[in-house]
Amino acid sequence: MLRIGLTGGIGSGKSTVARIFRLLGVPVYDADGATKRLYATHAGLQAALKEHFGADIYIGQELDRAKLAALVFGDPEKLALLNSLAHPPTIADAEAWMARQRAPYVIKEAALLFESGSAAGLDHIIGVSAPQHIRLQRAMQRDGATREAIQDRMRRQIDEGIKMRLCDFVVHNDEQQFLIPQVIALHQRILQLAAR
Repeated sequence: MLRIGLTGGIGSGKSTVARIFRLLGVPVYDADGATKRLYATHAGLQAALKEHFGADIYIGQELDRAKLAALVFGDPEKLALLNSLAHPPTIADAEAWMARQRAPYVIKEAALLFESGSAAGLDHIIGVSAPQHIRLQRAMQRDGATREAIQDRMRRQIDEGIKMRLCDFVVHNDEQQFLIPQVIALHQRILQLAAR
C-alpha cells in the first residue's frame, strides 16, 4: 500500500482535492481534523497544552481555540511550541490509521506536511497549487478573515513555489484548468504505481 501526502498552502483547495479522492474510494486522513479531535481526547496533549498555555485553555474537555489562537498567532515562538506539542500525537495517530487501511493507496491530507516532518514517512507527495490572489480570496471568504490575517498566515507557511517543487505531483487549482480530470488522471497513475 502506498502512502501519499496531500498538501497545499492556505486557500489552495487541498480539501476539495481530498474530497474528490474520497469520492474515488481512496481513504483520506485529515490531519487538521484529527488534531482538533486529539485536542479533546489525547490526555498527554491536553496536559502539555495546559502546562504551557494555562489550565484555562480548556473549558471542560473542550479546547478554547479562540483563546489559544490569540496566544499563538502573534507569537512565532508560541506557535512553534504549539506545533511541537501537537504534531507528534497527530503523526502517531496517522500512522495507526494508515496501518488499519486496506487499499492500494491512502492519502494523508495536511497543510504542514513538510513543516511537521511527516512527509519523510510517505511514498509520494501531491501538492495543490493556486495563484496567491486566488488563495487569498478563497481563504478570506471561507474564514471570514481580513486580508492582513490571511497574509500573515501565508507568511508562516513554506513558500508556495518551494512547497510545489518538493512535491512529486502537482494539481493546479487555478480556475483555468478543470480539477476533476487532473485528480482522476493522478488517481490512475498512483494505482499503477501501487500495482508494481
